[in-house]
Amino acid sequence: MRIGGLAARSGVSVRALRYYEEQGLLEANRSGSGQRHYPESAVDRVQLIQMLYAAGLSSRTIAELLPYVEAKVSTPESRARLFAERDRIDAQIAGLTRTRDRLDAVIASSGSPDSGCTWIADRDVAAHVSHFATPGSRRPGRALS
Repeated sequence: MRIGGLAARSGVSVRALRYYEEQGLLEANRSGSGQRHYPESAVDRVQLIQMLYAAGLSSRTIAELLPYVEAKVSTPESRARLFAERDRIDAQIAGLTRTRDRLDAVIASSGSPDSGCTWIADRDVAAHVSHFATPGSRRPGRALS
């Protein structure tokens, strides 16, 4: 199938498919006129690449892991790399969860718009909010208006 057909069937842009090819993630046969032609299996490969990107893996990591994942072969090195990527994602999730919880605390402590100023007593929340404060803005731990 040609590149436009693969793009339509896999739900990704032609530009993304060209990028995958540049990164060594996808291979195409070329016709005499230079057109790309892909096997039917390319649809599954592109969907796998998309899933790995969605999980936060880089092109380099995907290129390293794809041969193992597709062949359903497991080596100590490939498992270690997969575990490391999972741990990295878990750390991101934990950080996002902490950020969400702190934002919830700020929202809960801010009261209604008619209540005037509110005090944030939680030092963790205050420290987190000060990290995102803009120059000249009030630092948490002070009255917010």
